[in-house]
Amino acid sequence: MPDITLTTLILLCLAAAAAGWIDAVVGGGGLLLLPALLLGLPHVPAAHVLGTNKAVAIVGTSGAAVTFLRKAPVRVGLAVRIGVMALAGSMTGAFFAAGISSEVLRPVIMVVLLGVAAFVMLRPSFGTAAAGDGTGRPVARARIIMAIVLVGGGIGFYDGLFGPGTGTFLVLALTAVLHLDLVTASATAKIVNVCTNAGALAMFAYQGTVLWQLAAVMAVFNLAGGMIGARMALSRGSGFVRAVLLTVVFSLVAKLGFDQWNA
Repeated sequence: MPDITLTTLILLCLAAAAAGWIDAVVGGGGLLLLPALLLGLPHVPAAHVLGTNKAVAIVGTSGAAVTFLRKAPVRVGLAVRIGVMALAGSMTGAFFAAGISSEVLRPVIMVVLLGVAAFVMLRPSFGTAAAGDGTGRPVARARIIMAIVLVGGGIGFYDGLFGPGTGTFLVLALTAVLHLDLVTASATAKIVNVCTNAGALAMFAYQGTVLWQLAAVMAVFNLAGGMIGARMALSRGSGFVRAVLLTVVFSLVAKLGFDQWNA
């Protein structure tokens, strides 16, 4: 456990709970958890902050995934296949990350996110249809392949290359490609996130850059927040998830804009 005050520890635990809730509902909990760790542990090397972040996040994501699986109609096999591809994409993205400037990527991602927000607001029916093609028929094989290759590989690559908002992008992409409702897309995204988090955590653990004691304490709160968020998403439905989704998207745009301004 690093040398931190009790107040800092309490604030980090509250941030972990809030991040778990956000991540379970629509993804993007890392937008809160990672900055909180960076602020709370200013003298800890960045690699240890990233490793600890993954150790905390995987617990909450796993808890939310289990909660969703009990009640949401998730195709686990498909979710795992997307997750494996996302893991491969993330590793590839991380390989190229050193040669890419985040200052170049931030404005591109902000434009994409604003376009996504406009689309969701102008299409009230987005994410409200039942899973399938909207007519009750199964999803076409071509769309399944697209989900594995583009959603898994593409967003996984983005996660390794840059990262912010990966969970949100997963929910949006799964909704658009597989015609899932937002609740089912959130549930599927949790399984994909478990796969990518597990791969990243294994690498951080191998490198010895995880603060395990701090992560264990924060993980309890992250797990609680994740399970509460999953239950709220299931009980309140796609309209609730849609509102949280728009809030997270605009928050992400604001954060990326702030980072770009101070770059």
